[in-house]
Amino acid sequence: MKRFLLLFLFAPLLAFAQSTPEKIKEYQLQQEQYRKTQLLREIDSGKYYMEMGEYALADKKLKYALDNIKSVPSDLTYFFGKNSYFLGKFKQSVDWLTKYVQLKGTSGQYYEDAVIVLQKAENALIASRKTDTSQLAEVLSRNYEIDCGPTGKVICPVCKGNTVIIKTGIFGNNYKSCTFCDKHGMLTCEEYNKLIRGELAEH
Repeated sequence: MKRFLLLFLFAPLLAFAQSTPEKIKEYQLQQEQYRKTQLLREIDSGKYYMEMGEYALADKKLKYALDNIKSVPSDLTYFFGKNSYFLGKFKQSVDWLTKYVQLKGTSGQYYEDAVIVLQKAENALIASRKTDTSQLAEVLSRNYEIDCGPTGKVICPVCKGNTVIIKTGIFGNNYKSCTFCDKHGMLTCEEYNKLIRGELAEH
């Protein structure tokens, strides 16, 4: 009888103790979701200021999102790359817009505009290297973890998904199997991020 009574008295405490880790986990998930929502608002705010021509303010908003988000969304690579062009940070613009094109391909919502701005940034970068010796502070994508999207895979930027690297020589084209991607010309998101950091080993 005593044993039954003790179990009856301590049952609520045991139930509470068991539910506490679950409640803590749920709270942490809620906090993470709130944090993510706030960062997405910063990205939207940066996009708005860019469209309004407030490029310095847009840069501040987008840079804050970059520095605080765990995995950089593909749309952010586009917004930051395009805004960098308007700020005259052409190398930075080329770097981030290239990442967007690699990640999204022709199916990307901003693909056409990204290609146009990328071409302008590349031309401006070439011109600036000839005339301007000063260097602006640059934020390059290799310092960030890029989100590759729901598939978790990206077309290999080395061989463009062909699994073969073609080099033109004086005696014609030289063909070499790509030593980074799989047999389908793809990289996992982890491999892609290692590649842009220069850490992916050839196989």
